[in-house]
Amino acid sequence: MSTSVTSGATSTPTPAANSRGRVIVASLIGTSIEFYDFYAYATAASLVFPALFFPNQDGTTALLASFAAFGVAFVARPVGSVLFGHFGDRVGRKATLVASLLTMGVATVVIGLIPAATTPGWAVLAPLVLVLCRFCQGLGLGGEWGGAALLATENAPPGKRAIWGTFPQLGAPIGFILANLVFIGLSQTLTEAQFTSWGWRVPFLASAVLVIVGLWVRLKLIETPAFTKVVEAEAVAKVPVAEVFRTSWRKIVSGTFIMLATYGLFYLMTTFTLNYGIAATETTDGSPAGLGYEKIDFLWMLIVGCVFFGLFTLASGPLAERYGRRPLLLVVTGGIAVFGLLFVPLFAAGTVGVMSLLILGFTLMGLTFGPMAALLPELFPANVRYTGASISYNVASILGAAVAPFIAVWLWEAADSPVLVGVYLAAMAAITFVALWLQKETRDVDFSGDIKA
Repeated sequence: MSTSVTSGATSTPTPAANSRGRVIVASLIGTSIEFYDFYAYATAASLVFPALFFPNQDGTTALLASFAAFGVAFVARPVGSVLFGHFGDRVGRKATLVASLLTMGVATVVIGLIPAATTPGWAVLAPLVLVLCRFCQGLGLGGEWGGAALLATENAPPGKRAIWGTFPQLGAPIGFILANLVFIGLSQTLTEAQFTSWGWRVPFLASAVLVIVGLWVRLKLIETPAFTKVVEAEAVAKVPVAEVFRTSWRKIVSGTFIMLATYGLFYLMTTFTLNYGIAATETTDGSPAGLGYEKIDFLWMLIVGCVFFGLFTLASGPLAERYGRRPLLLVVTGGIAVFGLLFVPLFAAGTVGVMSLLILGFTLMGLTFGPMAALLPELFPANVRYTGASISYNVASILGAAVAPFIAVWLWEAADSPVLVGVYLAAMAAITFVALWLQKETRDVDFSGDIKA
């Protein structure tokens, strides 16, 4: 505690602070843009990329190749967390957030410019450039989330960290809905040939406008109070990644497995369900059978489900403050395990069952994803918080998300049903449940500018 004393004509100036509105907009718009870019690729990977970039493969192999390129970004994310975490813990949150947004924004625009593999001279080059851009997208997102989470939570009033932490998390459903609305609009206004030829490029090129807006907002930020205290205490880590592994490696492991079920659930709910939903009920090319929905119809169903994602992301903040992060997440993770075992019954129950599955899955997603922007940063001291939280979040992306679509397609093909996919999700939830059980509650930890592990 410290007090400011004023007398006569002199006074101690009050340090400038980011307003609540500025924090909300800056953390929300950044992650919305990042996730819009990311989901634009995920949607294209399901709908057009197999034919455009892997035209010489059969249906299943082309789809798996497209998902393999999709997974490259998840491999890049831990690299991005170390790179941007280094500067976030040494230079500051603001400048690093600007750099991460630029990295992903440029890569996304370039994806929209890549010629198809059928273009003369691009048969090999096109897939390689696509993979490179995916790596850069992952690099940027690897640094984005940690900075956005710290922007929100390090500016939050006491007792409000989990609530303010839902601001950047809300960018996930907003970005998903926005990306899919764009694809729906294009699909309904263009012919199939036009969409495949050039229409799919529009969402990627249009992201340039969103990036400009995001940069304008973030450049108006000032540094967070916690990092300012670290600088004033001359406690900035020289090599944050070395310091965080020296002092907090157990927390990195804990945070990684705490995020595992969240990642697995989300990418199965989006990428896998889309592919299963629109796959033909009977196939002749070796592809596994699906539900046979029209593409546009199922995208609308996903958007409805994602509205529940957003609503329950917001609801998770007050719940995490009232009951604690650990108790809430233990209950939700148990629910995810049960949900995994309901895959087949719900998918087999017609449109009502499928819609119920999407609503339930995205509701659980909001409840598990929302508190993570508070919980993961709370595991680490302020001078390595950007690096530690980012590494945990992004290593989990490899274990829970990078391989999830690939494994899901393989399991789907092996059983010709989603039964094994649901078991796979339940197994990831069980691992997360154990990690949460072993982790202490973090709601009341010192967060202002502590540097002790």
